Amino acid sequence: MAVVRANSYRQDNQAVYVLHTYPFKETSLVVELFTHGFGRVATTAKGARRPRSAMRGMLQSFQPLIATWSGKLELKTLHSLDWAGGLLLLKGEALMCGFYLNELLLRLLPREDSHSTLFEYYSITLKTLAISQDLASTLRRFELKLLQELGYAIPLQNDASDAPILAEASYRYEAESGAMRVSLQTSVQIKTAFNGVQLSGKTLIDMANDDYSNVQTQQQSKQLMRYLLAHYLGDKPLHTRQLLIDLQGL
Repeated sequence: MAVVRANSYRQDNQAVYVLHTYPFKETSLVVELFTHGFGRVATTAKGARRPRSAMRGMLQSFQPLIATWSGKLELKTLHSLDWAGGLLLLKGEALMCGFYLNELLLRLLPREDSHSTLFEYYSITLKTLAISQDLASTLRRFELKLLQELGYAIPLQNDASDAPILAEASYRYEAESGAMRVSLQTSVQIKTAFNGVQLSGKTLIDMANDDYSNVQTQQQSKQLMRYLLAHYLGDKPLHTRQLLIDLQGL
Protein backbone atom coordinates (compact mmCIF):
# COMPACT_ATOMS: atom_id res chain seq x y z
CA MET A 1 0.00 0.00 0.00
CA ALA A 2 1.34 3.44 -0.93
CA VAL A 3 2.44 5.69 1.90
CA VAL A 4 0.83 9.15 1.81
CA ARG A 5 2.83 12.02 3.29
CA ALA A 6 1.18 13.99 6.08
CA ASN A 7 1.25 17.18 4.04
CA SER A 8 -0.31 15.67 0.90
CA TYR A 9 -3.87 16.85 1.48
CA ARG A 10 -5.46 20.10 2.67
CA GLN A 11 -3.60 22.51 4.92
CA ASP A 12 -5.65 25.31 6.44
CA ASN A 13 -4.55 28.65 7.87
CA GLN A 14 -0.80 28.16 7.61
CA ALA A 15 1.68 31.00 8.23
CA VAL A 16 3.53 31.74 4.97
CA TYR A 17 5.58 34.23 2.98
CA VAL A 18 5.56 34.54 -0.81
CA LEU A 19 9.04 33.90 -2.21
CA HIS A 20 8.35 34.13 -5.93
CA THR A 21 5.56 34.00 -8.53
CA TYR A 22 5.57 33.31 -12.25
CA PRO A 23 2.88 32.84 -14.93
CA PHE A 24 1.14 29.49 -15.28
CA LYS A 25 -1.20 28.77 -18.19
CA GLU A 26 -3.36 31.69 -19.35
CA THR A 27 -4.65 33.29 -16.16
CA SER A 28 -2.89 31.56 -13.25
CA LEU A 29 0.36 31.87 -11.32
CA VAL A 30 2.76 29.44 -9.72
CA VAL A 31 3.39 30.74 -6.21
CA GLU A 32 6.44 29.57 -4.30
CA LEU A 33 5.67 29.82 -0.58
CA PHE A 34 7.93 29.62 2.45
CA THR A 35 5.72 28.09 5.13
CA HIS A 36 6.18 27.67 8.86
CA GLY A 37 5.16 24.03 9.03
CA PHE A 38 6.08 22.60 5.64
CA GLY A 39 9.07 24.54 4.37
CA ARG A 40 9.04 25.56 0.72
CA VAL A 41 5.77 24.69 -1.01
CA ALA A 42 4.90 25.23 -4.68
CA THR A 43 1.27 26.11 -5.38
CA THR A 44 -0.91 27.31 -8.24
CA ALA A 45 -3.12 30.36 -7.76
CA LYS A 46 -5.85 29.78 -10.32
CA GLY A 47 -7.10 32.91 -12.04
CA ALA A 48 -4.71 35.13 -10.06
CA ARG A 49 -3.65 37.05 -13.18
CA ARG A 50 -7.21 38.22 -13.82
CA PRO A 51 -7.73 41.93 -12.94
CA ARG A 52 -10.56 41.16 -10.50
CA SER A 53 -8.83 38.29 -8.72
CA ALA A 54 -9.14 38.67 -4.94
CA MET A 55 -5.81 36.91 -4.48
CA ARG A 56 -3.84 38.97 -6.97
CA GLY A 57 -3.17 41.95 -4.68
CA MET A 58 -2.05 39.74 -1.82
CA LEU A 59 0.73 37.91 -3.64
CA GLN A 60 3.40 40.23 -2.29
CA SER A 61 6.81 39.23 -1.01
CA PHE A 62 7.90 40.04 2.56
CA GLN A 63 4.33 40.26 3.94
CA PRO A 64 3.21 37.76 6.62
CA LEU A 65 0.23 35.84 5.24
CA ILE A 66 -2.13 33.02 6.16
CA ALA A 67 -2.66 30.46 3.39
CA THR A 68 -4.79 27.44 2.68
CA TRP A 69 -3.79 24.91 0.03
CA SER A 70 -4.37 21.28 -0.92
CA GLY A 71 -3.04 18.58 -3.21
CA LYS A 72 -1.19 15.29 -3.33
CA LEU A 73 1.34 16.22 -6.01
CA GLU A 74 4.37 18.50 -5.73
CA LEU A 75 2.39 21.40 -7.20
CA LYS A 76 -0.46 22.17 -4.78
CA THR A 77 -3.57 24.30 -5.31
CA LEU A 78 -3.63 27.57 -3.38
CA HIS A 79 -7.19 28.25 -2.20
CA SER A 80 -6.92 31.42 -0.13
CA LEU A 81 -4.64 34.06 1.34
CA ASP A 82 -5.24 36.46 4.22
CA TRP A 83 -3.13 39.15 5.84
CA ALA A 84 -1.43 37.98 9.04
CA GLY A 85 -0.31 41.37 10.38
CA GLY A 86 0.73 44.88 9.47
CA LEU A 87 2.37 45.58 6.15
CA LEU A 88 6.17 45.53 6.12
CA LEU A 89 7.86 48.16 3.95
CA LEU A 90 11.30 47.45 2.51
CA LYS A 91 12.84 50.25 0.46
CA GLY A 92 15.98 50.80 -1.61
CA GLU A 93 18.89 48.56 -0.67
CA ALA A 94 16.84 46.84 2.03
CA LEU A 95 14.36 45.77 -0.66
CA MET A 96 17.18 44.27 -2.74
CA CYS A 97 18.43 42.47 0.37
CA GLY A 98 14.96 41.00 0.82
CA PHE A 99 14.93 39.67 -2.74
CA TYR A 100 18.40 38.24 -2.09
CA LEU A 101 17.09 36.30 0.92
CA ASN A 102 14.21 34.97 -1.17
CA GLU A 103 16.54 33.82 -3.94
CA LEU A 104 18.74 32.04 -1.40
CA LEU A 105 15.72 30.20 -0.01
CA LEU A 106 14.49 29.27 -3.48
CA ARG A 107 17.89 27.89 -4.45
CA LEU A 108 18.85 26.10 -1.24
CA LEU A 109 15.65 24.98 0.50
CA PRO A 110 14.35 21.57 -0.60
CA ARG A 111 10.61 21.43 -1.17
CA GLU A 112 8.31 20.33 1.65
CA ASP A 113 11.05 20.03 4.25
CA SER A 114 10.00 21.81 7.44
CA HIS A 115 12.32 24.50 8.80
CA SER A 116 10.20 26.31 11.38
CA THR A 117 13.21 27.85 13.17
CA LEU A 118 14.52 29.26 9.89
CA PHE A 119 11.03 30.56 9.04
CA GLU A 120 10.93 32.51 12.30
CA TYR A 121 14.46 33.83 11.74
CA TYR A 122 13.52 34.90 8.20
CA SER A 123 10.59 36.86 9.65
CA ILE A 124 12.88 38.55 12.19
CA THR A 125 15.44 39.34 9.48
CA LEU A 126 12.83 41.05 7.28
CA LYS A 127 11.79 43.27 10.18
CA THR A 128 15.44 44.06 10.87
CA LEU A 129 16.03 45.02 7.24
CA ALA A 130 13.09 47.42 7.43
CA ILE A 131 14.60 49.41 10.31
CA SER A 132 18.35 48.70 10.30
CA GLN A 133 21.16 50.66 8.68
CA ASP A 134 23.59 47.74 9.10
CA LEU A 135 22.34 45.71 6.16
CA ALA A 136 25.60 43.83 5.54
CA SER A 137 25.77 42.31 9.04
CA THR A 138 22.08 41.41 8.82
CA LEU A 139 22.80 39.47 5.63
CA ARG A 140 25.81 37.70 7.16
CA ARG A 141 23.71 36.53 10.09
CA PHE A 142 20.99 35.16 7.83
CA GLU A 143 23.43 33.46 5.45
CA LEU A 144 25.12 31.69 8.36
CA LYS A 145 21.81 30.72 9.98
CA LEU A 146 20.51 29.36 6.67
CA LEU A 147 23.49 27.09 6.08
CA GLN A 148 23.46 25.88 9.67
CA GLU A 149 19.73 25.13 9.59
CA LEU A 150 20.17 23.19 6.35
CA GLY A 151 22.65 20.95 8.13
CA TYR A 152 25.92 22.22 6.68
CA ALA A 153 28.68 22.15 9.27
CA ILE A 154 30.16 25.65 9.62
CA PRO A 155 32.54 25.23 12.58
CA LEU A 156 33.65 28.58 13.97
CA GLN A 157 35.06 27.77 17.42
CA ASN A 158 37.35 24.84 16.60
CA ASP A 159 39.65 24.20 13.68
CA ALA A 160 39.84 21.13 11.45
CA SER A 161 42.00 19.40 14.08
CA ASP A 162 39.38 20.20 16.76
CA ALA A 163 41.74 22.65 18.45
CA PRO A 164 40.17 25.90 19.73
CA ILE A 165 40.33 28.82 17.31
CA LEU A 166 42.91 31.40 18.45
CA ALA A 167 42.08 35.06 17.86
CA GLU A 168 45.66 36.01 16.97
CA ALA A 169 46.21 33.12 14.52
CA SER A 170 45.58 33.01 10.77
CA TYR A 171 43.46 30.30 9.17
CA ARG A 172 42.50 28.95 5.78
CA TYR A 173 38.80 28.01 5.73
CA GLU A 174 37.83 25.14 3.44
CA ALA A 175 34.13 24.29 2.90
CA GLU A 176 34.37 20.57 3.55
CA SER A 177 37.07 20.74 6.23
CA GLY A 178 36.68 23.94 8.25
CA ALA A 179 39.48 26.18 9.46
CA MET A 180 43.12 25.11 9.05
CA ARG A 181 45.78 27.10 10.83
CA VAL A 182 48.30 28.82 8.56
CA SER A 183 51.90 29.25 9.67
CA LEU A 184 54.49 31.40 7.92
CA GLN A 185 56.33 28.28 6.78
CA THR A 186 53.30 26.54 5.29
CA SER A 187 51.20 29.44 4.01
CA VAL A 188 52.37 29.08 0.40
CA GLN A 189 51.80 25.33 0.44
CA ILE A 190 48.30 25.69 1.92
CA LYS A 191 47.31 28.40 -0.55
CA THR A 192 48.37 26.12 -3.38
CA ALA A 193 46.59 23.06 -2.06
CA PHE A 194 43.21 24.60 -1.14
CA ASN A 195 40.74 27.04 -2.64
CA GLY A 196 39.26 28.33 0.61
CA VAL A 197 39.38 31.75 2.25
CA GLN A 198 42.18 33.03 4.45
CA LEU A 199 41.06 34.94 7.53
CA SER A 200 41.92 35.68 11.13
CA GLY A 201 40.91 33.63 14.12
CA LYS A 202 39.28 36.75 15.53
CA THR A 203 36.84 36.83 12.60
CA LEU A 204 35.73 33.26 13.28
CA ILE A 205 35.36 33.95 17.01
CA ASP A 206 33.42 37.15 16.31
CA MET A 207 31.06 35.28 13.98
CA ALA A 208 30.53 32.57 16.58
CA ASN A 209 29.64 35.33 19.06
CA ASP A 210 27.39 37.13 16.54
CA ASP A 211 29.62 40.21 16.76
CA TYR A 212 30.16 42.04 13.48
CA SER A 213 31.30 45.37 14.93
CA ASN A 214 34.95 44.99 13.84
CA VAL A 215 35.74 46.26 10.33
CA GLN A 216 38.02 43.31 9.55
CA THR A 217 35.34 40.89 10.71
CA GLN A 218 32.82 42.58 8.42
CA GLN A 219 35.13 42.25 5.42
CA GLN A 220 36.36 38.72 6.08
CA SER A 221 32.93 37.33 7.05
CA LYS A 222 31.59 38.61 3.72
CA GLN A 223 34.39 36.81 1.87
CA LEU A 224 33.81 33.62 3.85
CA MET A 225 30.03 33.54 3.34
CA ARG A 226 30.37 34.40 -0.35
CA TYR A 227 32.78 31.50 -0.76
CA LEU A 228 30.63 29.02 1.21
CA LEU A 229 27.42 29.97 -0.59
CA ALA A 230 29.12 29.64 -3.98
CA HIS A 231 30.32 26.19 -2.94
CA TYR A 232 26.86 24.96 -1.98
CA LEU A 233 24.98 26.72 -4.77
CA GLY A 234 27.15 25.28 -7.51
CA ASP A 235 27.83 26.81 -10.93
CA LYS A 236 24.67 28.93 -11.27
CA PRO A 237 25.25 32.35 -9.64
CA LEU A 238 22.64 34.33 -7.74
CA HIS A 239 21.14 37.20 -9.75
CA THR A 240 20.55 39.38 -6.69
CA ARG A 241 24.05 38.74 -5.31
CA GLN A 242 25.61 40.61 -8.22
CA LEU A 243 23.12 43.46 -7.85
CA LEU A 244 24.08 43.87 -4.19
CA ILE A 245 27.78 43.86 -5.09
CA ASP A 246 27.15 46.53 -7.70
CA LEU A 247 25.24 48.68 -5.20
CA GLN A 248 27.35 48.73 -2.04
CA GLY A 249 29.45 45.58 -1.91
CA LEU A 250 26.90 43.95 0.42
